Amino acid sequence: MKRILAFGVLFFLLQSAKAQQDAQFSQYVFNGIYLNPAYAGYKQDLQLHSFCRSQWTGLTGAPLTYAGAADVAVLDGAVGLGLMVNHDQLGAQSYTSGYANASYRIQFGRGDDKSWLSFGLGFGMLQTGLDGTKLNATQSGDMNIPTTFQSTSLPDARIGVLYTTDNFFAGFSVDNLLAQYMHPPATSESLMLVVPKPHKYLTVGALFSLNDDTKIKPSIMIKEAQGAPTSIDVNTFVLMSEKFWIGGTFRTGLDAFKNNLQSGLRSSSALVGMVEFYLGPDFRIGYAYDYSLNKLGSYGYGSHEISLDIVFKSSKRDYYISRHCYF
Repeated sequence: MKRILAFGVLFFLLQSAKAQQDAQFSQYVFNGIYLNPAYAGYKQDLQLHSFCRSQWTGLTGAPLTYAGAADVAVLDGAVGLGLMVNHDQLGAQSYTSGYANASYRIQFGRGDDKSWLSFGLGFGMLQTGLDGTKLNATQSGDMNIPTTFQSTSLPDARIGVLYTTDNFFAGFSVDNLLAQYMHPPATSESLMLVVPKPHKYLTVGALFSLNDDTKIKPSIMIKEAQGAPTSIDVNTFVLMSEKFWIGGTFRTGLDAFKNNLQSGLRSSSALVGMVEFYLGPDFRIGYAYDYSLNKLGSYGYGSHEISLDIVFKSSKRDYYISRHCYF
């Protein structure tokens, strides 16, 4: 029974990966460069961020994701520069990407009415691979099952726009813009390689002060990908005494506007609990736990995600926005 269950879960993961290649993670709410290149340089100072996520712990072939990013503002804060790398392992399938990002920021208004509009662009490379040595064919000699590691490397691009004030943000971005058009003609060796499709992200949120020591930040994120249900995250976080964030996310999928989805890709939901601690003014550590609300939640130990964030502040910076407003 365990083998049958493991095979079924792995089949579900592979089918989901064909429809939606971007790695799933939760702490994007505290560093938006993973979703939107217009975030590059948002905090002005040099910021280093990384996270590790083990999804659906306890299940064979479950996703494992590592990512890291660095960004800084130059030219008096008008231009942001950033680098981002990501590696995602899903059973025998792997996905690695790296992007150089740049943003240009325009300021509107003065004093308390200041706002900023940022435009972002990212270029990079991605590699998608399949390790045939990790696959077990049910029928020996099946020529459709690879026996070696197969991979392809493709150039790619991402774009985004971000509008912010001292207590509000809204952004839209699209990634995987070029990969599907740069892929060479299919061969018998590349039929099982997944070529990423464009993903669209819409983020909106705000920051409210409840009192001198408490702030609340509600936000939503909508993710749209070809051949997959629309994913919606509803987030609420509370900042206590400028020391730590605590909150959670309700994540669900909607297929009401897509009547051509596979039956195995119907909507699923999850609850996420998250804490972010400031161990110092420039150092933050975070942890998130995801629990699936569908049948998958009964067979694993949830998803665990740890992040680290370091900001190297410059005494010459003229800060234009609260460090807690957006991410």
